[in-house]
Amino acid sequence: MEVAIHLPDDVAAAMPWQDVPRHLVEQIALEGYAERWLSEEQVRRLLGYDTRFEVHGFLKDHGVFLNYTLEDLEQDRETYRHLGL
Repeated sequence: MEVAIHLPDDVAAAMPWQDVPRHLVEQIALEGYAERWLSEEQVRRLLGYDTRFEVHGFLKDHGVFLNYTLEDLEQDRETYRHLGL
């Protein structure tokens, strides 16, 4: 989906961001992840990152905690046991 937003010139000039479209996409990613209507994978694709670690860094830089449950921890532990780590 493509979205076009028309801003009055004075409003656009008042915005402190060099890349307004990127800023808006990042805000959607942050809100969507924090409110759990976007997954980590969706955030990765939305922002064009190659790895989930880039997403983790982005979220950390913006003060958003990872959605990491006790079930996720147990699954990771089982994977590590299976790999002998």
